Amino acid sequence: MQAITYSHFGPAADVLTLREIEIPRPAPGELTVDLAYSGVNPSDVKARAGARPGVTKPPFPVIIPHSDGAGVVSAVGQGVPETRIGQRVWIWNGQWNRAFGTAATQITLPADQAVPLPDGISLETGAVLGIPGLTASHTVFSGGPVSGQSVLVQGGAGTVGFLAVQLARWGGARVIATASPHNFDRVRAAGAEAVLDYSAPDLADRILDANLGRPIDRIVDVEFGRNVLTNTAVIAENGRINAYGSAQEMAPTLPFYPLMFKSVTLEMVLVYLLPSPQRSRAIENLHSALAAGALNCPIQAVFSLQDCVLAHEAVQNGNRAGAILVKVN
Repeated sequence: MQAITYSHFGPAADVLTLREIEIPRPAPGELTVDLAYSGVNPSDVKARAGARPGVTKPPFPVIIPHSDGAGVVSAVGQGVPETRIGQRVWIWNGQWNRAFGTAATQITLPADQAVPLPDGISLETGAVLGIPGLTASHTVFSGGPVSGQSVLVQGGAGTVGFLAVQLARWGGARVIATASPHNFDRVRAAGAEAVLDYSAPDLADRILDANLGRPIDRIVDVEFGRNVLTNTAVIAENGRINAYGSAQEMAPTLPFYPLMFKSVTLEMVLVYLLPSPQRSRAIENLHSALAAGALNCPIQAVFSLQDCVLAHEAVQNGNRAGAILVKVN
């Protein structure tokens, strides 16, 4: 198979190489997928660059990057029904704790990590459902249904935040989001009833005004450290804050007593480690929203496998209005 690989940390142009690698045959409980698209996420870029705290060298001699992707099952191992051959699937955790991810023409992995793609849903969309889709679904619904509640999405223009806005609206919530002003119209079109400038000095007051003076039931947050004081001011008693990032402030000071005396639940979400029951619920919600036509997964650019370096650079540069994919077949 053709694959993008790296053996050392560094800039994409210096370490990513296109090469031929033999595809592993599926062991018992595994299957092989002929991939069509590979999704590139910020975590993939950070892993390749060696930006994860405490990690000084790649964990495997040769790594094929990327955890997300979509394609068609082409072979199965013992114990996996042969009826799965020919099935359209999307991939989660393709390269989590494994050497070979989805930046290749094929991948062999445990069968449950290849999820049947609902009829009518494109393979391009399937390649976005892993990290962004599951993160959005879990952060919106991990505390239970949101119907009749208020949900604040901090960072509603990002890939995860944009999906979270749509999912919360589909779930029946009143959705408020923050974003840069140039993204207001796009986030409002996704389902937010109000979109606010995340840099406003009086952001907490604006959030409460947008929610008719009432505190917020649930918060989905891409920058927990930066937003912790605002979130503490606006969260309701027995509210929930689900944070999936804190890149700008990685060691925030936590206002413990104000949060405790509201009995707030804090959840730090790492989608790679979702237990099976939570992952199954997140997948079910994603598929239901897709079936209802309530979830659009925008794609900003698709690069060829040969241009995987450009795909990494596009993710690293930020300011995107959609996912970055690599067409591998």
